[in-house]
Amino acid sequence: MSLQVTPKAAAHLQRQLAQNNDAAGIRLGVKPSGCSGYMYVVDFVSAPTEQDIPLEFHGVPVFVDDLSLPMMDAVEVDLVTEGLNKGLRFHNANAVSECGCGESFSV
Repeated sequence: MSLQVTPKAAAHLQRQLAQNNDAAGIRLGVKPSGCSGYMYVVDFVSAPTEQDIPLEFHGVPVFVDDLSLPMMDAVEVDLVTEGLNKGLRFHNANAVSECGCGESFSV
């Protein structure tokens, strides 16, 4: 598995975790949606499930469910700034197409 979270993205996720005392980590995954097939999901995890695979990036606990894991292979999560906006950007080397708005992808 080659999922990567950049140091900038990890620092951002760590700040988000610090503001949520009930969170044990961050879940990264995918769900069916959008015009291209799948979209990325970022969520707080209060308690991991049996389907969650625990990972750690730069000290941040990250969980990926076993169904999302194959589609998260070769994904790099980065924090990008565009104008006044900051947000996580997912770079998926296995994506064969993305929708025009960048919200969904297919593999």
